Amino acid sequence: MSAKTAKTAIVLYDGECPLCLKTTGILKRFDWLHLLYFHNCRDTAGIPANNAHLDPARMIAEMHVLSPDRNQALSGFRAVRWIAGRIPLMWPLFPLLFIPGIPRLGQKAYLWIARNRFQLLPCHDGICTIPPKRK
Repeated sequence: MSAKTAKTAIVLYDGECPLCLKTTGILKRFDWLHLLYFHNCRDTAGIPANNAHLDPARMIAEMHVLSPDRNQALSGFRAVRWIAGRIPLMWPLFPLLFIPGIPRLGQKAYLWIARNRFQLLPCHDGICTIPPKRK
């Protein structure tokens, strides 16, 4: 980790998940302000020293964001909302993520997607296919 990334937030994602890889690729392209650093959470030894409690099993189940000061970790919908406030293209959506009820619904939706992520994007070894139609 360079001195430049030391002042960024760290997005911890499952590096073996095709949907997670696709999502982080998109976020990297739109991180025009260079506020995010992406790290595969399965490489626990490579996570910078921090004061946040990071549970390896939970990091695989939900994306986490480690704050730039390394004192706080947000997960799930809270992590998505935090990221939305730093990606310029997501700024119009950002205030809507605080409307009463949205965080609760957002977390439920996030957890459903996280549980089903391997079925949502049918990719294996870098090759993505369209699932066959059910008869």
